[in-house]
This record gives sequence, C-alpha cells and structure tokens, in this order.
Amino acid sequence: MEQSEVLSALGERLPAWFADHARDLPWRRDREPYHVWLSEIMLQQTRVEAVKGYYARFLAAVPDIPALAAADPERLHKLWEGLGYYSRVRNLQAAARQIMDEYGGCFPTAYPAVRALHGVGDYTAGAICSICFDLPTPAVDGNVLRVLSRLRADERCTDEQAVKNAVRDELAAIYPRSGAGTLTQALMELGATVCLPNGAPHCERCPMRELCTAARDGSWSRFPVRAKKAPRRTEELTVFVFNCGGKLALRQRPARGLLAGLWEFPHVVGHLEAQAALDQAAAWGVQPRNLVRQLERTHVFTHIVWNMRCYCMDCAAEAPGFVWADEATLDRQYALPTAFRMFRAEATGD
Repeated sequence: MEQSEVLSALGERLPAWFADHARDLPWRRDREPYHVWLSEIMLQQTRVEAVKGYYARFLAAVPDIPALAAADPERLHKLWEGLGYYSRVRNLQAAARQIMDEYGGCFPTAYPAVRALHGVGDYTAGAICSICFDLPTPAVDGNVLRVLSRLRADERCTDEQAVKNAVRDELAAIYPRSGAGTLTQALMELGATVCLPNGAPHCERCPMRELCTAARDGSWSRFPVRAKKAPRRTEELTVFVFNCGGKLALRQRPARGLLAGLWEFPHVVGHLEAQAALDQAAAWGVQPRNLVRQLERTHVFTHIVWNMRCYCMDCAAEAPGFVWADEATLDRQYALPTAFRMFRAEATGD
C-alpha cells in the first residue's frame, strides 16, 4: 500500500477509534480556546496525571484571559510551583496581554495570529486551531511523529525541523473538511496510550496494526529515528536551609536564565565541607547555632544535572540579605522550584 493510502486510512479510522477509546480529560470537555491553550502549554514535557490538578487549580484562580493578563506574576509562579519549565507560565501571561492589547481580549481564530502569540509554536498553534476552530492544521509533536514513523518505517530523523514540517504537510493533505479537531486529538491519543514512547507498543489495540510496517516487521524499537543527545552538564552546589525561629531564608533568582525570577534557598557553587559551610553561614550574618543535618540530592534538568549538598542549620539572626518567611507565608506567596522544595520538608521535619 502506498504511503498516501496509509495516511488516508489513518484519517478514516482514527476518529471512530477515538470516539470509543478517548480518555475523559478535563480540557476535552469544551472547545474554549483558553482552556485548550492552557492545557497544551501545561502538557509540554509533563505527564497528563500530573497536569490534571494544576489545570483545575489554575482555572479556579485565573478563570479567563483578562484575569491571566492582570494576574500578579508571583501568584502565577506559585500556581505553577512544582510543574517545572516556568517560562511557560510567563509566556502564557505575555500572550494574554498580547491578546488583550491586539484582539480586545478575544482569542484570535486565524492560524498565523495564534502562531504569533508569545510561547506558541507550530504544534500548539495547530492543536488550538484544529480543536477549537476546526481548521485543517495538524499538531505534530513527539506522539504524532512516533506513530507516523512506525506506521511507515520512516527513516527520517524526527528531530529535524524540516522533517517535522514535511510530516505536518503530509498530514494536512488528509485532514477532513470538518472534524479536524477530532483527528488531531485521536493522533495524540494513539501515541499517548497505544504507540507508547517507552516500552513495547500495544499493537493488539491499534486500529492501524495491519497497515503498520513496524508492527509487521517487529521493528518498532527502531522508530522514531532520533538525533544523538549531547550529555547533560553536571554542576555541584551547596544549598543552605537556614531556620531562624521558624522562618526560612529565601532569595530570588535573577530575572533571566534557569528558573528565572523564582525563589530559592541560598547556595554557593561547589561542595563545601561542614566547617566551610558554617563559615559561609557566618559570613552571611545568620549566626548559625546548630548544624541540624546534611543531605545529598540530585536534580535533573533538560540540559543540566545539579548534584546538591544541603546543610540545614538553626540560626540566631535574620540576616538582611535574605527574605525570611514562615511556613504559611512560604506556602501562600513564594514559588519554590522542586530543586529546592525537596529539601524543605526534611529541613523543617514536616
């Protein structure tokens, strides 16, 4: 069967399969662009189960685009706390303000305008426009590339932008005149629940199994073809959790770079031994009284690995170089990323 015929069969079979097998996800319950947009941004690099709670809490606090545009950025960071990739929520707000300024608060309905919003790439624009506005704009992400590469035993490297563009054009040729959003979601669902990224695919459950080259040949593990990733850079940090009468020392990260604008526990580059750590604490003016415990943890980012040594100390002085927050204030006000938040419970005994 020709590849064009395989793609045509995909377009014919998946909508009916999706109708019977779609997961009940909160962002699929309407076609409100704000809801779809928010869910697609949250789902980038993040598991569906992890997103559900964040999605509900975010919408409860920030129910629409005007509220997002007007929100306190610190409040948005707090709502995003633990979800990671915080530039996503900053881009969401920048795009909301763009929508308020350029479109009077109404989400744009044309693909070029959606694609021009802050933080919206080809995939997200395709998803929004097909799901919300029934436009024939495929959303090509890792799930879709994996399905199509296995289906056709496609040897092209899916990390290359030219390949992604070509696949998007190939899909656009078979998109229906109506029901574009259903096909988009069906492709996502097939990749997420059947043609899995890790481990063997569930070929027995796939509506395309008799047409799939990789299923027939048992070659699924070869696809998709990916570029070799560069090794992550490793950095060593010494982190300090200073507790002064129930208040913890915090400081804000720079406005640019990794974890930009978020809050952190004080730290220095390199691993300090205990006495050197006490000396550093004294130099900061916190008057350390007791080294409570030492912890060793690793946190993995996309391109960097932090090997962290943490010293938890009782202190006598709230040094002016830091913000000091009790537990309730920290919970309410300061967004502490996972790399630092994982030390908090152990430091405070919670």
